[in-house]
Amino acid sequence: MSCSFIVFLSVFLTGCAFEGSAPSAERINVWHWMSDREETFLELAKRYEDETGIKVNFELYAPSEAYAQKIRAAAQTATLPDIFGVLGEKRDLASFIKAGHVYNLTDEMNQDEKIWKRRLFSKALAVNEFRIGSDFGVEPGIYGVPIDVMNIQMIYNKDLLAKVGWDPSNPPQTWDEFLEANRLLRENGIQGLVSGWADIWIIDCLASNYAFNIMGERKVLDTIRGKVPYTDPDWIKVFDLFRQMRDEKLLASGVVTMVNKTAEQLFANNRAAFAFNGSWCVNVYKGMNPDMDYGVMLPPRASGKYPMMIWGGAGSSFMVNANSERIEKAAAFLKWLTDKEQQVFLAKETNNLPANKHSLEDIPEVLSQFADDMDNTTHPNIWGVEEFPVVKETFKKGIQSIIIGEKTPQQLAIEIQAIKERELMKLYEN
Repeated sequence: MSCSFIVFLSVFLTGCAFEGSAPSAERINVWHWMSDREETFLELAKRYEDETGIKVNFELYAPSEAYAQKIRAAAQTATLPDIFGVLGEKRDLASFIKAGHVYNLTDEMNQDEKIWKRRLFSKALAVNEFRIGSDFGVEPGIYGVPIDVMNIQMIYNKDLLAKVGWDPSNPPQTWDEFLEANRLLRENGIQGLVSGWADIWIIDCLASNYAFNIMGERKVLDTIRGKVPYTDPDWIKVFDLFRQMRDEKLLASGVVTMVNKTAEQLFANNRAAFAFNGSWCVNVYKGMNPDMDYGVMLPPRASGKYPMMIWGGAGSSFMVNANSERIEKAAAFLKWLTDKEQQVFLAKETNNLPANKHSLEDIPEVLSQFADDMDNTTHPNIWGVEEFPVVKETFKKGIQSIIIGEKTPQQLAIEIQAIKERELMKLYEN
């Protein structure tokens, strides 16, 4: 990423393969999209072959949009490799499972003498797990193996906060403190918050954080179920936070048309004091400005009634092809890949959070700050209910409209609720 679970289709693709002469029965084929991890994967493949005699053939297809196109085409022609990843939302994974392409790993996760799944962050497993009663019509089970985890938080520039007299060891914890810090920054000609809000899923992420904080998980999910209207005062409070950010001139110029890569460059170049970004940014900022002194914090809470939840879970996951002739070997490799030694190596080389929760002691300090808040994570892919796509689109674009002054929070609430009621009526009619 920037966020590894959001993908659109493209027609350009490139590939490279790790070739070898091992018999096909002793070779596991893996397709992936992670160009930043290619060299690390090849080194791990070499180590696995040295240990087991089994060659692992990693094939890279990048960018991720091209990869998504590649696996969809391969699914249609029954040419998927032994191991692959499904990018997108949970409904995309469900469609691959229902088409018979993804192996249910539940037995393997529970059979290991050390219980494989106990090594892994439960919130990361949940992204790849379907439970009884889910809306997706999939047999319950665990269908993917997270190889790293992520979460999305606020990042703050310690030097810029110190410059305006704010203690960098005590970043803003509440919404009022956040606004107060921004006023100090503005008085000194420093932009407050930068984020890539042309990628509107990031707006959805921050708005969800505050919805959980203001009204709690049950009320958020009951809204999706149609039991609570978007015109509820608590939702208007959520939308009004974005109005306040606009009126307080807290947001960087052009934020609603800014892609996340541009936002990352601005923050890395000390052009803004705060960023809203994911744990993948540690590797990004290292490349852009390795000397930058920054920290990680939960978004400043707007309410003390409920905890601040953040989006997070599996960063990247691999699935086993249910039609592979090497299912056991593929599962064994993924089990090895998520062992502590390999997870520590992956984390050190790529600056991504390891999926193995016992592999955190040697990671960079700023990455540890992301890891410390994994228990606060949630994600739409684990909620068990899903909002209508047109409602989600109206929600995200409507917040953009509030930021640029085209709508009030009340107007947006009425608009979203009208569309929600229309979609519910269609559902009942069918």
